[in-house]
Amino acid sequence: MSSHDKGHVERVVKIARYIAEKEGAMLDVVLKAAELHDIARDCPNHAEKSAKIARELLKGYDAEFVDAVCHAIEAHSFSGSVRPKTLEAKILSDADKLDAMGAVGVARAFLFSGEKGRNVEETLIHFEEKLLKLKDMLYTETAREIARERHKFLEEFYRQIKKELNEFESK
Repeated sequence: MSSHDKGHVERVVKIARYIAEKEGAMLDVVLKAAELHDIARDCPNHAEKSAKIARELLKGYDAEFVDAVCHAIEAHSFSGSVRPKTLEAKILSDADKLDAMGAVGVARAFLFSGEKGRNVEETLIHFEEKLLKLKDMLYTETAREIARERHKFLEEFYRQIKKELNEFESK
């Protein structure tokens, strides 16, 4: 099992579809970008590499469509340097971030930490450096609405685990 497995991609596709329909985006672009966004997940600069692979896979499609899909893929990553310029790219970025929030986000954080050999305390640093910041990085109103409950859960989980970890420390 991986934190960026087929289930992650399927959830991002569902979330992206929902947001795209609410926000009036080009659904075909959003869905194809969501489907291919992590195709090179294990590579350095995975968003850039995924976009290059997508461009090859989409040869024969309309050039504007390919460019739109590839831009969305390039711009989806939390740690990437490309910022989304189109509504479709913003939606993919939001959908990917939403899958890192809430109960699913907590589960994925610990899966990811297991993959990286991190302990609980190191995982909490990941919460501080990334997960707890995600709600303020969303682009669409639809994503911000979804994020409210998911972010609240992240904060509650974070507070509770910190409390339990420090519960029996001598004073």
